[in-house]
Amino acid sequence: MKKSVERISQDITKVILGNKEIILVGTAHVSEKSAQTVESVIREHAPDCVALELCEPRLQAIRNPNRWEETDIFNVIRSGRSYVLFAQLVLASFQKRVAEKLGIRPGEEMLRALATVDELDLKTALIDREVRTTLKRAWSKTTWWSSVKLMCSMCGSLFTKQNEISAEEIEKLKAQDALTTIIEEFSEMLPGIKSVLIDERDLYMAKKLSDLPYSKTVAIVGAGHVPGMLKAFGTEIDITALEEIPPPSLTTKLISWGFPGIILAMFAYGFVVSGTGGSMFSTWFLVTGIFSALGALAALAHPLTIISAFLAGPFTTLNPTIAVGWVCGLVEAFLRKPRVKDFHTIADDLSTFKGLFANRLSRTLLVVGFANIGGTIGTFVGSYKIYHLL
Repeated sequence: MKKSVERISQDITKVILGNKEIILVGTAHVSEKSAQTVESVIREHAPDCVALELCEPRLQAIRNPNRWEETDIFNVIRSGRSYVLFAQLVLASFQKRVAEKLGIRPGEEMLRALATVDELDLKTALIDREVRTTLKRAWSKTTWWSSVKLMCSMCGSLFTKQNEISAEEIEKLKAQDALTTIIEEFSEMLPGIKSVLIDERDLYMAKKLSDLPYSKTVAIVGAGHVPGMLKAFGTEIDITALEEIPPPSLTTKLISWGFPGIILAMFAYGFVVSGTGGSMFSTWFLVTGIFSALGALAALAHPLTIISAFLAGPFTTLNPTIAVGWVCGLVEAFLRKPRVKDFHTIADDLSTFKGLFANRLSRTLLVVGFANIGGTIGTFVGSYKIYHLL
């Protein structure tokens, strides 16, 4: 397909694909200038369709900013999505604080685009990949060490001072040079995550835009996606492959099931051959139970949750299908069920240590994470201990 690209301004690029014209608008998601640019471009170009860097869940999220109130925390924990929810809350909190400093709602450019579309009675198209698919694909490509770095980065962003970010700095991020530098640094730290969050979505949105049956489209996307999308236009893209959830790797399966298998084999040897089975089991129970309980204690969990961690730790550490943190999270959520106000104030509470632990929703998620960390440490220490009892 014949392609031509014309840079109209720093934020606006015109792309011609065959007989289709695409006006690509790169935005910053918490920028009043971006919101104004989006509205003016739609009015000026009067497109057949306005395409948005959104999927259906994200569209509902910006239309309903109080969506956290509808969260079923029990279902989140049971389905193993507590880390995903925590990541979403951290990002929402950071974006909210930046937006409040700049006097603009998060996602204002998308809301402005939707309002303008409704006013002019234009068609809309959601071109971004479904957020849960993106997160699942990212998780499948994340190593243990990368996960630690990502969680540390997210937690560090919770306490970034508001006065460290200015409107001018936000606008500078829209410059191609700055964006390229940021993406390169991100790629070095978390190459797997970067490829899923940025590169794959560049391809996905470029393909979706190319396939829209309209002669003229205005597309509103984050400025960081513009360079990649411009390269992707006119190339062959397998969108089905980008929507697949990769199965766990063989290495992951071997570690998940092989490690518990080795522990159980040592128990069997201790009971049948060396006669140390009783000592090995009691050592395993105490070590994994204590470390799991210490993890829950570090999150200031309810006393009964801490006891649950101690009792569940020795058994969940030998079962790859369930984590001690899930058990603790369910117990904590039952004993200290998140209140309506916890959902209302979550974005603000995440910005302080006091709020992080005072909010029942965030504390429940911390209990899940900390108990799992404690259980993991206990597993390695316990393995070492029982090995020397053989």
